Amino acid sequence: MIHRMTHIVQRDIAFSGKLFQVDILQVKGRTGKMHQREVVRHPGAVVVVPVLDADRLCFIRNYRVAVDQRLWELPAGKLEHDEDPQHAAIRELEEETGYQAHHWQKLGEFYTSPGFTDEIIHCYLAEDLVHVGQQLEPGEDIEIEPLEFARVFEMIDQGDIRDAKTITGLWLWQSKQGEAVR
Repeated sequence: MIHRMTHIVQRDIAFSGKLFQVDILQVKGRTGKMHQREVVRHPGAVVVVPVLDADRLCFIRNYRVAVDQRLWELPAGKLEHDEDPQHAAIRELEEETGYQAHHWQKLGEFYTSPGFTDEIIHCYLAEDLVHVGQQLEPGEDIEIEPLEFARVFEMIDQGDIRDAKTITGLWLWQSKQGEAVR
């Protein structure tokens, strides 16, 4: 039996906006049958795990219009065109929390939902923080909320923290730190 690779035969842009683009793809499957797929093209993003001190992380409460809720999140943001992810992490940490970090470490990267989008999020650890003042963009509604490490994982277990990039960022951080943080 010969297995053929799936490949894209045709690509049309269905929507192009400020944040993302939607492509309609005609895909020839491994059996030769044609399928239509809708794919959200996204420039990528960053999420930052900011360690305030030996016991606390700097969280934000961010109003998200898509779900009409204020969510517990780690600071994060979209990459600008051709922007270095660490530069974006530095920018987003300062804008959303008012902190700058003296020590940065990349923890990893992950696709948010590869079944329909190519968005990739780069995750960074930020330590040795210095407060310089929050610089929110117009339309942002963000409150800074320090949380103790142990409380963060209880909040995930209880369903209070439901943001996937935050949970994944915390998992990447915890995996580098070991079980001592839980």
